[in-house]
Amino acid sequence: MKKTVTLLLILAMTLSMTACAGKQESSSQTENSLGSETTESSSAIPIQTQTSSPAKLTNKMTENELEWVSKRELTLLDKFEKPNTDPNAEHNVSIEFVKGDTETTRKYLDENRDMFTDEEYDHELRKLQKRAEKGDDDLLPSTIIVDGFVLPYFIPAEDDFYDGGSYWFITSQPDENGETELVKESFKSFEEYLEYVRDRDTEWGYSKELVDTEIMYLQIAYDALKSGDYETLPEGTADHRDDHMNLWFAFNDHRDDWEFDRDAVEAIKDSVDEISIYDEEMGKEFTVHVTLPPDYDKDRTYPVFFLTDGIWRFGNCPELRKCMENGEAAPVILVSLYYSYDVTDPDQEMRYEDLVINRELLLNFITDNLMPYLCENYNIDCGNSTLYGHSDGGVFTHHALFNSDKYENQPFGHYIIGSPALWGLKHYNEYEGISNDIYMNDYGYFDRNDTLDKTVFLCAGSLEDPDYAENYREGDDTTLEGVAKLKERLEAHNAELTYKLYESHHYQYIPEMLIEFLKETYPC
Repeated sequence: MKKTVTLLLILAMTLSMTACAGKQESSSQTENSLGSETTESSSAIPIQTQTSSPAKLTNKMTENELEWVSKRELTLLDKFEKPNTDPNAEHNVSIEFVKGDTETTRKYLDENRDMFTDEEYDHELRKLQKRAEKGDDDLLPSTIIVDGFVLPYFIPAEDDFYDGGSYWFITSQPDENGETELVKESFKSFEEYLEYVRDRDTEWGYSKELVDTEIMYLQIAYDALKSGDYETLPEGTADHRDDHMNLWFAFNDHRDDWEFDRDAVEAIKDSVDEISIYDEEMGKEFTVHVTLPPDYDKDRTYPVFFLTDGIWRFGNCPELRKCMENGEAAPVILVSLYYSYDVTDPDQEMRYEDLVINRELLLNFITDNLMPYLCENYNIDCGNSTLYGHSDGGVFTHHALFNSDKYENQPFGHYIIGSPALWGLKHYNEYEGISNDIYMNDYGYFDRNDTLDKTVFLCAGSLEDPDYAENYREGDDTTLEGVAKLKERLEAHNAELTYKLYESHHYQYIPEMLIEFLKETYPC
């Protein structure tokens, strides 16, 4: 996946680096013991576990999105080896072939006749005639594997350059107006084709090391095809979704960015389902970890405890699950969400972009795609499920809570708003010329509704304001001031609220808070 950062985002980040940038990174495993007591608590009714019938959610994923969902065992612990980039070393080539369909190819050729010159068209007809004469022996290379890696490109068949012919294919790409158009790519030699691959990969932002390796592997595979020095595999042998067979992941695996205790995760890995899911609206692929409770029964219904910032929060799942094992909490399904393993976001620009700037798109994805998909695969009690977010994630859960009434799907009954960096949202709105009255009025929720039918756990660290003093501008509410005002607004509307300050800085209280919330919201 190619990471893109718009000029607007760069400027916004320059004007105001939001909370957590560079400081969020160790809350999953370090400083868990805070010695913190409640320093302030509201008198509102504490959250209680609700008993409700499982709600049915409508899955609004497109056919393409559904097709690309992949569910597998946990791969977070996997290690990836770099490919052998020595062109003089011994390399193993395997090829899957498909039977040529001359009739379909002829039809396709005629449908796109205007893309070919008369000379090209006549040559293709002669080539099809030769292939038709082969009958069952007309086999075309489809999946190419070199040293265990599936190549993302095809290689030409032996006769593609026969008698001055060309290797060609028709692809789609956006035109100058952003509309999709069909384009014929044609190459007079294999060297010309390799240059096309190199230019395409470079344009997509691939590293030079990856591009050079891909070009080398294509040349090795093409030479093997011509010499016959390859292994023929049955069609469908290669698993195109296996990251270990993907050259991209060999050079772009960022599992080491994730924070977790390896031994603790190893102990629960058999209870974790890993899901890759793509959202067309956001143009991003996500990794979802579904941690099942002890003695999981697929015929039983469970609430979901949904954790944003899975890069850190999945690391808390072993301890949360241990609470269930020890009888300190009722069984729930733990779900954590983050980007695919080939994404690295060291400056948290992408995180800020999606949790704050594109928070509506992220909410659409979770509400109408991800949670309905999970409900189709697990028995989930949505009315008793929880959505958690902290800092920029707290901005997101604040948005999710007060826009929940706009959705047909209702996947959550409880919301955790932790240390919301609302001042970061204010800075972005000011830069964009957007009124801050929208979020200061809780997105007009109480203009549309008389009551809030969700429960809210609002929390922060009592020592955190100085952590981001350099980010505040004149007229800003600090994090704690923003939290206090939100508390007042919720209490004014008699919301079912629990409010707590921990004796902690910005993120250190999170592990303790999650365990405490789990025990109190889902008592055994």
